[in-house]
Amino acid sequence: MLVTGKELLLDAEKNGYAVGAFNVNNMEIVQAIIEAAEETKSPVILQASQGGLKYAGVEYIAALGQLAAKNASVPVAIHLDHGTDFTQIMKCIRYGFTSVMIDGSKYVLEENIAITKKVIEVARAVGVSVEAELGKIGGTEDDITVDEKDALYTNPEEAQRFVEETDVDFLAIAIGTAHGPYKGEPKLDFDRLKDIRERISTPIVLHGSSGVPYESLKKAISLGVSKINIDTDVRMAFAKGVSELISKNPNEYDPRKILGPAKEEMKKAVMEKMEVFGSVNRA
Repeated sequence: MLVTGKELLLDAEKNGYAVGAFNVNNMEIVQAIIEAAEETKSPVILQASQGGLKYAGVEYIAALGQLAAKNASVPVAIHLDHGTDFTQIMKCIRYGFTSVMIDGSKYVLEENIAITKKVIEVARAVGVSVEAELGKIGGTEDDITVDEKDALYTNPEEAQRFVEETDVDFLAIAIGTAHGPYKGEPKLDFDRLKDIRERISTPIVLHGSSGVPYESLKKAISLGVSKINIDTDVRMAFAKGVSELISKNPNEYDPRKILGPAKEEMKKAVMEKMEVFGSVNRA
């Protein structure tokens, strides 16, 4: 069933678990995520980044997500990840996304607040939930690159002001995660997360969570994180499935036989995350 991101995260926040938000680029990834959600009875968020939309097209991603949600017995939200262009955000809403992110983290606080309020004004009028970001997540997410030296942790006082002035539905914060593969083990600033949680009641989002130790993710959830974004780990599972098939059958040319094992690897990876997030049997 198709729902908004806000509906999912309010329940997650209330009951102490996190909803997995997995990036999608094609049909096999959507199928893997939905099959994993169905088998574990987990609520789930299908999200597309700017790169994913550029690759597949807004119309295709929206249609895939809506069909998957319509046929699913579990609640599914379709979310725009790291939206930076107002026109693009409006296009996603028009084509049926139930949740969008406005990433104004590169701007000064006042401008980030203003941009976020502009998106919320339109989205809320048509029942679409909105995520915003405060602080900068290091690494690369498609066309957005933040150098490690420029990655800034979220200021708890600014987070409180941001939520009070925008009334955003959920907030992505920077506490030490990064987009893409990690060079070493990430160290999360749990004291900062705890401070932010005490100041705001809005559901909290953790980006760049692929590769973060599971114990760290569980602790983050216990301290108030309700949405966890996963992309790299799903891509790596896809690559594993394809490479293993090709290495065993170098002359294989049937896309179905090549992509089938990749889908199964992604499904296993997603199910493992759902167990860690505590979303199993929450649908």
